[in-house]
Amino acid sequence: MGRPRRPMLSRDRIVATALTVVDADGLEALSTRRLAAELGVSGPSLYNHVTTMEELLDAVVDTVVGEVDLSMFSDVGRDWRTALRDWARSYRSALAEHPNIVPALAHGMGHRPNSLKIADAVFGGLVDAGWPRAQATRIGALMRYFVTGSALGSFARGFPDDASVYAGRYPHLSEAHLLAEHQREIDDGAFETGLDALLDGLALKFERLVSDVGGTRPR
Repeated sequence: MGRPRRPMLSRDRIVATALTVVDADGLEALSTRRLAAELGVSGPSLYNHVTTMEELLDAVVDTVVGEVDLSMFSDVGRDWRTALRDWARSYRSALAEHPNIVPALAHGMGHRPNSLKIADAVFGGLVDAGWPRAQATRIGALMRYFVTGSALGSFARGFPDDASVYAGRYPHLSEAHLLAEHQREIDDGAFETGLDALLDGLALKFERLVSDVGGTRPR
């Protein structure tokens, strides 16, 4: 028989399959044995394409992060506040599609190219808008904490749907058993409320910075 026209394995295929496993069963389900079984290959053959499971996990996370839109930071028509809002929504949307990878983001940017592109775009956009570099760094960290935290789980879905749990013991939670039915509305509303609060606060801080330097953009 002739050689197959396409190799049975590729790095892209391995990463895509690994993401499918994580989406379905969480980070703890990702192993060489599980991945090899899903791909229909032997475990050692995976290491021709990825050296370690840590490298593979980084690639999986970076694939998801690569879905985040960064175009707003190069759009001269958008101010820094609008750019941050649009980016935060895109970031949360990407993570919401793959919530099981969110804990892996806690390890920081590492050497993930798409993660570093995000950090570069956010920091650069803020500095170009007039934020001092130290402040831009803190804002980038703040926004990342906020977005990843909002994608980590559902507040509404965390309440038991059994009304008897609350009756007579938690008088202010008499309707908490209904929260799960409105999960999307509550969680999205909480995100937007928090985002508004953050941006409102940053806008006030920016106004003070401009005032302190005599009406010119701070550097």
